[in-house]
Amino acid sequence: MKDRYDVVIVGGAVIGSAVAYFLTANPDFKGSVLVVERDPTYLRAATSLSSSSIRTQFSNPVNVRISQFGSEFIRNFAETMQVGDDRPDLGFHPGGYLFLANTDEQERTLRENHAVQIGCGADVVLWERAELAQAFPHLNVDDIRLASYGRSGEGWFNNTGLMYGFRNKARELGAEFIKDEVVGIGREGDRVTSVTLASGATVSAGTIVNASGPRAALTARMAGLDIPVEPRKRTIFVFDCATTPEGTANVNAGRLPLMIDPSGVFCRPEGKFFLSGCPPIEDPAADWDDFEPRYDEFETIIWPALAERSPAFEAIKVVNQWAGHYDFNTLDHNLVVGRHPEVANFIFANGFSGHGLQQGPAAGRGVSELITYGSYRTLDLSEVGFERIVENRPFLERAVI
Repeated sequence: MKDRYDVVIVGGAVIGSAVAYFLTANPDFKGSVLVVERDPTYLRAATSLSSSSIRTQFSNPVNVRISQFGSEFIRNFAETMQVGDDRPDLGFHPGGYLFLANTDEQERTLRENHAVQIGCGADVVLWERAELAQAFPHLNVDDIRLASYGRSGEGWFNNTGLMYGFRNKARELGAEFIKDEVVGIGREGDRVTSVTLASGATVSAGTIVNASGPRAALTARMAGLDIPVEPRKRTIFVFDCATTPEGTANVNAGRLPLMIDPSGVFCRPEGKFFLSGCPPIEDPAADWDDFEPRYDEFETIIWPALAERSPAFEAIKVVNQWAGHYDFNTLDHNLVVGRHPEVANFIFANGFSGHGLQQGPAAGRGVSELITYGSYRTLDLSEVGFERIVENRPFLERAVI
């Protein structure tokens, strides 16, 4: 490790590793990159504990386009991230997303979101009740008013494969990764100048990138800054079906999608099992080290909703569960990417609120462009910049799971 780097990235999971990759892969970037990660096992990283899926069904054009780029990038990932003979296949499963609506408000939201998605070129269709029943005959649809289905560009993939692919390629291209923890950030007026590490070293930095996930606020405070991001606990359950409905669909080669029930419960295939979760009834900030699953959510929320939605889900049994943390943006549940307006060499890549994996490629590319060129060159992410935090101006996303 040197005593100075052009860019120091705090956090080495998918966002930090994506930023490192896009910087080092750009021939116009001539600088040095250090990534500081406190736990390179990533056992409790939001990346490792997520449900690892991607969709274009958002309500804001910028979020749709972020995922469109992510989907394309994931499809070409093995070739792009090849290191020696290793071609990291993410095992992308193109199951699509299926949103169900059973109220006037939900139907209106799906229709309004669909107009945005189609305007961006997303391959999403709206189905009335009869079309939904034909496509997925295992579902009870009597109460459904409308469904929104992503025919392509949506699905799920290997979460840690994405992270390690970025990390390994960035290292090959010259980025340096170290196991350590940033415990202090030096600042002189309107510029950050250095990071202090738990090991005792002080490293000078031309630019500092906050990619510390649910701990984003802790990192920002070291520089005398604030960001409304906190850890929110989400529990994922894996269950087995006595009689699986996978293979019964009349679309997409029989594959079932990731279904979002009107109750907010979601469910998707996971190998021979199914993976499911739900928005918690109460959603306080979690302790940084609290990863105890909310076991009761399955019996009280998830199973009743799924059993009502499909006879196939009446006889199911949990085979695994775990809890992870969203890096939850309390202002508007949307990512925050960009420079601090007063401390211009401190860059945020935070607050993804459960969408970090799918938004990682576009966020990493965007941050790298800000550092290399001083502005965005591809997808303009200024709408999700930090200025709205300062102005308390939410950039709301209605399609949040």
